[in-house]
Parts: sequence; C-alpha cells; structure tokens
Amino acid sequence: MNVCVLGAGAWGTAVAVHLAARHEVVLWARDPELVASMAAGRENRAYLAGCPLPSALRLEADLERAAGHADDAAALTVLATPVAGLRPLLETLRAGARVPAHFVWLCKGFEADTGLLPHQIVADVLGDDVSCGAVTGPSFAREVAQGLPVALTAASRTAPCRLRAQQAFHHAAMRIYTSDDIVGVEVGGAVKNVLAIATGIADGMGLGLNARAALVTRGLAEMTRLGVALGARNETFTGLSGVGDLILTATGDLSRNRTVGIRLASGQPLARVLAELGHVAEGVRCAGAVRDLALRERVDMPLTEAVCRILFEDAAPGEVLASLLRRDAKTEGEAAWKA
Repeated sequence: MNVCVLGAGAWGTAVAVHLAARHEVVLWARDPELVASMAAGRENRAYLAGCPLPSALRLEADLERAAGHADDAAALTVLATPVAGLRPLLETLRAGARVPAHFVWLCKGFEADTGLLPHQIVADVLGDDVSCGAVTGPSFAREVAQGLPVALTAASRTAPCRLRAQQAFHHAAMRIYTSDDIVGVEVGGAVKNVLAIATGIADGMGLGLNARAALVTRGLAEMTRLGVALGARNETFTGLSGVGDLILTATGDLSRNRTVGIRLASGQPLARVLAELGHVAEGVRCAGAVRDLALRERVDMPLTEAVCRILFEDAAPGEVLASLLRRDAKTEGEAAWKA
C-alpha cells in the first residue's frame, strides 16, 4: 500500500518508521532543512533522536509530491500535525485539489479557538462526505519507533476508512482495533492530556501512589461524563482510547503532559516549562476548551477546573488541592450534571 505521512514530529516519524516495514511510505516535513538533516543522517535528531530511519522510507519537503504518492483509492494518507496544524494542512490540501481518498489523523485535543474536536475540524473544512478517521490510543512515539508492542484504535464513521487504516497499521508489534465512536475516542484522547497534567502535579507535590490512583480513577469519570454528554458511548472509555491512554499518559515517564505537571508543582512558571520542554504538550493547549465545553454541557469536571486554575490563573497547587479536598462527599457514580 502507498502511504503518505504528513508531519515529521516525533509521532509522525515513529508512525512512518513502523509503516515503512510493510508499505511504500513517504514522510513529509514542511521544513526543508529538517528533511535534509534526516536524509543525511537517516535520523530525526530534532524530534526522535536515536531512532534510525529505514532506508526504504522516502523523505520529502514538497507537499505536492508527497501527497501525490497516496493519490489513489487504494492508498492512505496520515495527517501527523498537532491539532493546531490540522486546519491549515487540510485547507492547503483542499486548495491544491489534493484531498486524499482515505486519510486518518494522529492528533489529540480540541482546537483552542473553536473548541472543535479533530473530526469536527475536518467536517468544517472538507464537509461530511470524506473517508476519514483517527488512529489513537496509548502510545509513546519512541517505543513505537523501537518496534515495541502497542495496541491502538482506528476510529471512523466510514467502514472503508477503518479497514484501510487497520490494513496499513496492523502488523509487526502493532495491534489495531476498530471503532465507529469517533466522538468517544477523540474525547478520551483530548481529556487524558489535561488529566495527565493533574497527575503530574500530584506526583510533583509528593502526594503518593494512593492520590495518583484516585486522580486517574476520578479523572476517568470526568472524561466519561463529558464524552457521553457529547454523544459518545460509555463503553468507549473503558477501552484503549479511554482508560488505556489515560493510564499511560498520567503515569508514564515519557509523557510530556505529566512532565508539565511535575515541573509546575516545583514552582516553575508555565512559560519556562513549555520553553524547556521543546515539544507540544496538548493538555495545555486544550485545557481551556475542555473547561468551556464542560460549562456549556453542564458537566462537573473538578479536576479539569483545578488544572485550568493552575495553568491560567496562577493558583498555587497547594491551594487548589485544599479546595478539592473540601468538596462535599458524594456517592460514586452520582449524576453527571450540575444543579
């Protein structure tokens, strides 16, 4: 199968490395200097240092040529930009009449200005009559590039897209499950990043493993409440893109969002944390959008609210913790909606 991966950050590069073991793959980066560096050293030193690029992986700086590699109904295009870059890339493809027959995106989160999920951004730019979906789940780029086992979900409302994604990705140590609940898998992928910041803050404050378990569990309840309010199925959040991705991102040492939380707990200002991180932390970008959606849908999300207070209102983590502990006692599974 011809596969085009548009975006050469850590995750796009790792996915391209995996796909190149079985398919004819082109990896596109918008920065010609990055492409030249990768071609010279067969390594993406900027985003995934230490993971060699297979000789069969073709590198491209020209978007027109890269998109043309997957310009038929038997191919697949993978959009590997952050959420903030998804709309501009789609608009560029549309303007050049290069909308793929089948495509999937890898980004997780809400668009900051609009509060839209990725599938809603796609519909806004291209309409509903496209074969597209998300590939998502608990995964760190470095482990995928190293060929370590991973299980992901390919979610789409169109069966041909789910099948094409499964055929492309499901080989070697990668297992691909399918779902038609695109809302559920995307809500899980977005909200878990915010909750990972919360867990990182707790770990950075030295609150212990009991607190971490409580945060992950109550965070899953928040995620599920919001997802169901937006039309997702409850059972989606017990799967890979829900609890699976939450556990990985909230507890894994490779998690950028967890790292943000740990550093915030030490008293570092957010601007410094993000500058030193060197990569996108989607939880920071979409936390406000999650809070706004929760308010609109009247869904109680105290952990998300706590993270937003720390990120955007300069609230001290200790003060926020105290306010959480002062909340009224409740029955587990109590109604999701605010009075």
